[in-house]
Amino acid sequence: MSFSLVKRWGQFRLRLRRQPLAVVGAALLAIFVVCGLTAPWIAPYNPASIDLIHRLEGPSVAHWAGTDELGRDTLARLLWGARLSLAVSVTVVALSSALGLAIGGLAGYVGGWVDTALTTFVMNTFQALPGILLAIAFAAFLGPGFTNLVLALAIGGWAGYARLVRAQVMSVREREYIDAARALGASPLRIFFRHILPNIVQPLLVQAAIGMAGVILAEATLSFLGLGIPAPAPSWGSMINDARLHLFDSPHLVLFPAAAVAGAVLGFNFLGDALRDQLDPRTRLELGL
Repeated sequence: MSFSLVKRWGQFRLRLRRQPLAVVGAALLAIFVVCGLTAPWIAPYNPASIDLIHRLEGPSVAHWAGTDELGRDTLARLLWGARLSLAVSVTVVALSSALGLAIGGLAGYVGGWVDTALTTFVMNTFQALPGILLAIAFAAFLGPGFTNLVLALAIGGWAGYARLVRAQVMSVREREYIDAARALGASPLRIFFRHILPNIVQPLLVQAAIGMAGVILAEATLSFLGLGIPAPAPSWGSMINDARLHLFDSPHLVLFPAAAVAGAVLGFNFLGDALRDQLDPRTRLELGL
């Protein structure tokens, strides 16, 4: 038992040495998730509490990240902004991947005119325009708010998941074990969920990890444009927008939320790269994992 544990620990240390960015990404994501989940308990102040006497103060013992133009504690708003970004990213990726799995799976498994209609007229239509442009258009039409923000980002991002699922399903549906299950009388739904889905979930996980980075960046962009969560809810994008007029006299108002966005995006990107290397047998062989 002890020899097995030592061997596993040695393999784990070897993977860490050969994938240092994975360690950095895991650390960044751990900070991001912990701050988002524990914001109500670890935030030093109410993020919406106004204190005009102490407005535009720099980092100090009382306010570790300073205060904004209304005297609100920047650190508290950063922590609650992490909570908001975490909620938005998880919800959007779950909704986008579920929609993409349904549409892409149907197109890839059924094929024929169904595949042509869904791929040519639906997926290509949504992918003809950049996802962020679609999100801005739908957010402006629906109005600000958490639900509308999630819907706007999901509408702009589901097509990428659908195209990935379609390609994976088409590569798996003609294999021998699928033909065997079909010959034994398994229903199409059973074949898809029991035999196809477990074999295509790996690239979907990688896409989801990288997609969460894109959602955080898109949410910050929409909030910066005033199309995200309305005030007084703290958002990293709206914090950067509010700090534009104080860029030179109070640069910390821009630096801290910008660093938070960059850290979260880098964390998910590094995680996606690590998952891709870990789940791809050829890459694992090249890296000696």
